[in-house]
Amino acid sequence: MTTCPSTLAELSDLLNTLPQSSSAAVKRVQKRDQVLTKPPGALGRLEEIVEHLAKWQGEIGPRTKHVGVRVFAGNHGVARQGVSAFPSDVTLQMVANFEAGGAAVNQISTVADASFGVIALDLENPTEDFTSAPAMTEDAFIAAFAAGWDATPIELDIIAIGEMGIANTTSAAAVAMALYGGEAIDWVGPGTGVKDEALALKTRVVASAVDLHISETSDALDVLRRLGGRELVAMAGAIVRARCNHTVVLIDGYVAGAAAAALECATPGALDHCLAAHVSAEPGHQLLLEKLDKQPLLNLGMRLGEASGAALAIPIVRAAVACHTGMATFDTAGVTNKD
Repeated sequence: MTTCPSTLAELSDLLNTLPQSSSAAVKRVQKRDQVLTKPPGALGRLEEIVEHLAKWQGEIGPRTKHVGVRVFAGNHGVARQGVSAFPSDVTLQMVANFEAGGAAVNQISTVADASFGVIALDLENPTEDFTSAPAMTEDAFIAAFAAGWDATPIELDIIAIGEMGIANTTSAAAVAMALYGGEAIDWVGPGTGVKDEALALKTRVVASAVDLHISETSDALDVLRRLGGRELVAMAGAIVRARCNHTVVLIDGYVAGAAAAALECATPGALDHCLAAHVSAEPGHQLLLEKLDKQPLLNLGMRLGEASGAALAIPIVRAAVACHTGMATFDTAGVTNKD
């Protein structure tokens, strides 16, 4: 069994030895698909979803029996710059709301028949303000990564990941800009609802932070350490552990996407087991998905975070697998196949 990395160097080594997919499982799925009572390709992306699950789950796939939703919560020192419409106290308050079952993602997880968990990451100690120093030390990075790793048990067939953290769209924008370039205005959006001068301030903060750190490193994991937050790193840990477990990941919105992007930039192909659950209304998310070459399953104008879009995609994935495994074949249904 693969163990959680204890240093950034070990994580880099692990990313270069990640498990690969099963072509035999895909061929098995495609063979069955050819005899189901429908025209070839008639279910569109549902068929692609089934192939994706089979590819990564191997001989046991496609399966959706054990599905989990995980929300990772962290606080950011950069919030003191006034980049959010809400104070950092809201992170802790929302964690309590998640635990009490009162958030949107709790309702969606129930509908999706998915286990739910929220992981609070040292909320009383925000990361450093990354406009003046790296957000995390290596030890803090590894501790957050391990929290995500530990929240991803091997029995899960699918995990949907998301976050809660005041000011974390500022962090996501900074990470994305550092990884892919461009101007801060390309990556910065309203987040919790900032506009006008507050949005201009947020844009300046992202630009100055990236300018400070990009001269110090070109390493994608180090970018995540310097400009990310504990919840972003924890989501990266969940993604890597899922790959080691052959678990398919549903990535939520902009913040989750930025965390994932650091892995992909560090090792191309690190996200091959992942699906983009939805595209957020946060402007930078569409650009980020284009950089990652990920087509979202949903586009509902959502920008809530908290794994809400990822959880909402679970019933679609379940429906795709149900069609594949439950539909009759032409022979068993007595339906004439095409010549």
